[in-house]
Amino acid sequence: MDGAGHGHPDRRALLAGGLTVATAALAGCSSTGAAPVAAAGASSSPRPTTPAAAFERLMDGNARWVSGDLQHPDRDPNRRQFVAQEQKPFGAVLACIDSRVPPELLFDTGLGDLYVMRTGGEAVGPVVTGSVEYGPMTSGTPLVAVLGHQRCGAVEASYKSLRDGDPLPGNLEAIARALRPAYEQTVRAPGKDPVDTMARAQVKLTAAGLRTNRDLAPLVAKGRLAVVGAYYSLDSGKVEVLSGAPS
Repeated sequence: MDGAGHGHPDRRALLAGGLTVATAALAGCSSTGAAPVAAAGASSSPRPTTPAAAFERLMDGNARWVSGDLQHPDRDPNRRQFVAQEQKPFGAVLACIDSRVPPELLFDTGLGDLYVMRTGGEAVGPVVTGSVEYGPMTSGTPLVAVLGHQRCGAVEASYKSLRDGDPLPGNLEAIARALRPAYEQTVRAPGKDPVDTMARAQVKLTAAGLRTNRDLAPLVAKGRLAVVGAYYSLDSGKVEVLSGAPS
């Protein structure tokens, strides 16, 4: 993605046109042009439209997850009907594949609320980056959260592989390669738990990379997007903000 849009102006126009077409297709617009069906109680509250409001919505949901006072919003048939024709999530979350870290649950959200991407150790590449960019660039999603977590198996395996010079089997090695910058940072300052240090470093580096990405950086500069780095505790259920919280 880093090379896209730097060429001839016609290329940028073509990209913009392509994004418009992609938005219509991926948002689930029907061929008949039917508008979303309005249903009573279709959403528990209005969609946040600013980074600060979206961040507050996420963190309020996590507080409910920690306390057990869950609302389970946007999870009934009316909501399903409401978003069947069109989606406009208020947040995008890049999280780990870990089965204990489902973003929709730990932020107490529902249908149509979040774009969710999950990779081992939040490893990124062009397809993942493009998936993260989709919401902010096509539907005005005002918040991206990169979510690492406690006792991350992908980070631990990558740390040991890189430390010992013992490649991981199959395509798992691609995860270790993607996490090398976090490993190298950890080697310089390992802390008491190098694996946990590396997990946190991976979140911060990934969030910083997205925040300064050539396509997302202009949205951040205009105050239309925030990219937050966060860390989830398996023990407490609490999300800790590491970087980028909007004011």
